[in-house]
Parts: sequence; structure tokens; C-alpha cells
Amino acid sequence: MVMSEATPLIVPQARWSDADARGLGGAELLRYRSNLLGADLAVTNFGGGNTSAKLEERDPLTGKAVEVLWIKGSGGDLGSMELDGFATLYLDRLRGLEARYRGPDHEDEMVGYLPHCTFNLNPRAASIDTPLHGFLPHAHIDHTHPDAVIAIAASTDSRTLTEQVFGGELGWLPWRRPGFDLGLRLRDCDTRTPGLRGIVLEGHGLFTWGDTAESCYLTTIEMIARAAEYLNHRLKTRVGFGGVAARPADLADQAARRDLAARLMPAIRDRISAGERKIGHFNDGPEVLEFVSARDLARLADVGTSCPDHFLRTKIRPLIVDPAHLEADGSSYLDDILARYRADYAAYYERCKRATSPPMRDANPVVFLVPGVGMATFARDKATARIAGEFYRNAINVMRGAEAVSTYRGLDEQEAFDIEYWTLEEAKLRRLPPPKAFAGKVGLITGGAGAIGRATAERLLRAGACVMLTDIDRDALDRAAAALAARHGADHVRATPCDVTDEAAVTAAFGQAVLAFGGVDIVVANAGIATSAPVEDTSLALWRKNFSVLTEGYFLVAREGFSLMKGLGGAIVFVASKNALAASPNASAYASAKSAELHLARCLALEGAAHGIRVNTVNPDAVLAGSKIWNGDWRNERAAAYGVKADDLEEHYRQRSLLKRDVLPDDVAAAVAFFAGEVSSKSTGNILNVDAGNAAAFPR
Repeated sequence: MVMSEATPLIVPQARWSDADARGLGGAELLRYRSNLLGADLAVTNFGGGNTSAKLEERDPLTGKAVEVLWIKGSGGDLGSMELDGFATLYLDRLRGLEARYRGPDHEDEMVGYLPHCTFNLNPRAASIDTPLHGFLPHAHIDHTHPDAVIAIAASTDSRTLTEQVFGGELGWLPWRRPGFDLGLRLRDCDTRTPGLRGIVLEGHGLFTWGDTAESCYLTTIEMIARAAEYLNHRLKTRVGFGGVAARPADLADQAARRDLAARLMPAIRDRISAGERKIGHFNDGPEVLEFVSARDLARLADVGTSCPDHFLRTKIRPLIVDPAHLEADGSSYLDDILARYRADYAAYYERCKRATSPPMRDANPVVFLVPGVGMATFARDKATARIAGEFYRNAINVMRGAEAVSTYRGLDEQEAFDIEYWTLEEAKLRRLPPPKAFAGKVGLITGGAGAIGRATAERLLRAGACVMLTDIDRDALDRAAAALAARHGADHVRATPCDVTDEAAVTAAFGQAVLAFGGVDIVVANAGIATSAPVEDTSLALWRKNFSVLTEGYFLVAREGFSLMKGLGGAIVFVASKNALAASPNASAYASAKSAELHLARCLALEGAAHGIRVNTVNPDAVLAGSKIWNGDWRNERAAAYGVKADDLEEHYRQRSLLKRDVLPDDVAAAVAFFAGEVSSKSTGNILNVDAGNAAAFPR
């Protein structure tokens, strides 16, 4: 439901536990404090902020006691980091670099000196925020990006509000990009005003400190809570973002909103994936809905974000997609607004670029705001897309708070550009590992809880894909998804129950995949059953059951995937059977349905080629390991058909094959991945037998 009253900001609560902290040394206390701060979304965002402690250590060369700065290293996350996530530097050497500093125009060269200050050969790279901690005299320092404090820091009355809210306990500094200049300004501000407990950085965040790890942590929580309570008191009397704007009445219903989002996200993804395929993320939480449904949406969205951490992940501003125009004009409307955004971004680049600026990057938006519907974010992988959405949600909170007490102000355009195209940030991008084979791809697998389905998911996930698992067995599906998420990360795995014979259920499963990832690129039709009976004992119901699952189910899944792939192309892989080509005794219903699967794939290959959709078939045989089908009646029935004992069936199949080898789920998964990947990009309508050799099933 879209709300008109302003949503309050979260007030953090202190979580320090004397029992948990007891017995921890200096570095361990820093890690404990960091994890507490990073786990609280009211305190800081993913990957944002940093913490430090100045600790006495024994110099490994001289054996003498030296003062060492422990500080969160570059690229770490406070909530999850361990001790190896901290950089360590000789404090005297770091402070001695002040003599080498040639001013703000030479910030980047100072980063090159930081490795020369490394203590004990620590390989963790120091971040650009290191001087901000090193020059301050305090033993323990927290730098956080809480929404409540940034709301004050990003308002036009930032300095006055800092005095009002914190009563002189916190200092204030105007915006400066992180580096040596800001580090020296922090030190000088602290020196000029003895007794400060921290400093607010305009448009950026909060610095707090203490003599102990605990006192530093408690000060951080106290100051953030004070800011949140101050803002919430004023938000009680205000309507959020100017109130609710007019919107299509049916979008007040969550199902209608998500249906529109499921139709919109693939259309966006098709249009922004020319350089590399993007993965999407959708959010229609209360804070997002309040903002995208507000009268002030266009004004505030155009201002852009303020905190550098927000901006780096969300671009200078989002794109608003009006659902009314979308319904009326469809693809032409999307084409037009995206073209305008790209042109505006290119103009921004041309206005702000410097002689040393890296080339312009992808000009497409990252954040898409849909009034009355929600927010979609797109990036090269799921985690980055999700985090971009979380950062823009932080920005929404900042705007709400700033507008409650003043006027929200975004980052200056040139400053924003200089951060986005900072050579140090560019160097980080260049150090990223090359993308995996299935990066940016989304696979949907039916029968995902079975042995072949799980093995296929594992194979795709290892190669960088996102996967939507579906299965009719909810319990087995949940177990499979949990196991895969534990190995590959929850961002990359989703699961939804689906009966492939139910048209509505199939449509819903694809809708869930689209909402989770933005589209579908790979469809693995794998759901199956197996029955065995002499023809005179094969009832019409049994015949229809086989065709319902194995033919009609494959048709429904392929048809749904087909419509989603028309923009970017994709791969559909049918997991059929040796019986699609070779007859078997007492299996007329099963073998006939599998043959129909095979011919359906050939027909779809003809239709899909013009759209870049490839359709191929993998024919396994006798995949007994881990199979639910083979652990049921099918094993006994097939053993009876061949006149062997059930326990001897595996050996029977092994000896029957030309290669005398077992066929395992991983073998089938490898074949599916082959047809799903670029290595087979010139293959469609083909068959790959994975049966250890069966002459009766030779395709030609």
C-alpha cells in the first residue's frame, strides 16, 4: 500500500555486549566494533564507511614497540570483514607523508606513497580514507554513512542544523573529496575546537571517536540516534515528499504493480544490454513506494544523490518511467526516454571531463523509478544491482530527512563527475577479474530439485549465471535452493514451486524470475516423470499423464521463455531421453512423449533462429545416481522389463553401453551448459546424446 505520511527513519540501538567483547585484544575489538556497525543498516551501507584503531605493535625488524594504524582496507565491508580485511600502517610514516603533500591537485600521487607505510608486509591495500583517520589524534575512529546524519549533511542548512542537533559536540566541515586535504582539515578542525566528539562532513557522512573501542562505538550510535530522533519529530507533522501524486488506481494493488514490473523489466533490460547483459533487481518496499508515488518525485530525482558512496553506485541521477505513457506508447516511449537519458549523460560527460579523464562508460541509467510501482536497478551482476537499489533507498531516506528540516541538496555536478571518473576508481574497475562465461545470464530450470536439475544449476552458477529453480516438490526445492545459495550466494539463486502442466503456474514462475533478475536467457526444460507398462496395460490416463508433463509441460515452458528471449536471444535446452530416438519395451507412453519433445525442439529451432533463440536437445540414458525417478517404481519396472534384479540394473545399463561407463547427473549438466553457452552459439536444432554409447539411439 502506498502511504502519504512520511516514513520515519530508523533509530539505531546500541548492540555492544560486554560478554562478547570480553577477552578480545585491540585488533579483535576493532573487528568486533566494525561488524556491529556494518550489520546495522541505520548506521552505514554495504561496503561503506570505515573504522580504525591506533594500536601498539612490536616491529618485526627492530623488536621495538611502534604505533600502528589499523584501518579497514580498500574494498572491504564492515559487516562481514575479518582481521585480514584491515590494512596496517606505521603511523609515524603515514603522518610523515604530510611533508610530501603538494596540495589538492596532487591527491592521487599520495595514494602511491601509502604502500611504503605498510606494517608487517600486510597485503591488504589501504583505502583513500586512510589519511582521514591517520592525522586525527584519537585512538579509535568510526566513519559512517547513516541516512539520518547525511540528511542533515546534505541539506542547504547543513552547518546550522549540525549545531542545533548536536549542540556543539560535533564539528562541521564543508564538502571535500576524500584524501590528504580532507584528512588535514579534519585534524585542524579537531585542534581548533577541543572537546569535540566527532565531525559532520557536508554531503558525506559522520566521523566520531573515543578513547576505547566501546566508547567510540557508543558515541557513533548516540549521534546517529540523536539525528534520527530529531528528524522523526519533524517528520510526524509532514506528508512524505509533498504527498501522493495521481496514479493509476489499479497499481495500489501489489499483484498489479508486480505484474507491470514483470512486463517492464525485460523491456528495459533488452534496451540497455547492448554492451553487456545486465541483471535486474526490483524493490517496492514502503520507503520506495512513498518516494516513487510522491508529488516531489521529479524534482528530487533530478537533483541526484549526495553521498559519494550512493552516487558511485547509482549514477548521477535515475530515470523516471511513467507507467501511463508506457501503457499508451509501449516500446517507442521506452526507446525515447532512454535515448534522451543517454544523450544527457553524454552531455554531462563532455561538460565535466578533464584531460586525464577515462573514456565515457556505459551511458544507460542504473536506477529506474516507476511511479506507483517501485524501483528497478540494473548492473553487471545481481549483487551490484541489489546494492545499487539499497544505496538509492538510502538516498531516498536522506532526501526525506533533509526535506523535513530544510531543502535537500545533491552533489555538485563537477564534484560528482570527478568522483565517478576518478582515476583511482577507474583503477579499481580495471582490476576486476574478467567476467565468467555465463555472467549476466539468467537460467530457469524446471525439475530443479532433481539430480539433473541440481547438477545443471550448479554448473551454471559456477560459470556466473543467476538461476531460478522450479519444481513441483516444494520441500525438495527448498533444500536444493538452500544448498546452492550456501555455495554460490543468495543473490544468485531463487526458487519457486511450479507444476509445468499448469499454464498459470508456468507464467507465474517466469514472472518470479523476471522480478528477481530482470529477464531469462536460458531455459532448461527438465521436469519429468517416468512410467513403464506393456501397451495393453497402459491406460489412457497414464498415456495422457506422460504427454501432459513431458510434452505439454515442455511446450508451456518453452513458449513462455520464447516470448522473453525475443529481444536479446537465448538458449532453450530440452532434457529428453535416449528413448526419444530408441524404442524400449514396456515404455510406449514415455518414449512417445519423449519423441514428441524432440520434434517440438526442432520446430522451435526453426521459429527461434530469426530472434537469436537456439533450441537444442540433450538425450541422457540411465542416469540413476541421485535420481528421484529411479528410486521409485521406475527402477523396478525397468528391471522387470529387462529381466534383471533391481539392484543389478545399474550394472546392466553400464554393460549395455558401448563405453561401459555410468552416466552421471554432472555429465548431463555439462551437455546442457554446452548448448546454453557461447561455445555452441552456431548450433540449433541439434541433439547431444549422453548415454555412454547406444547404437540404437544414434541420431543418424
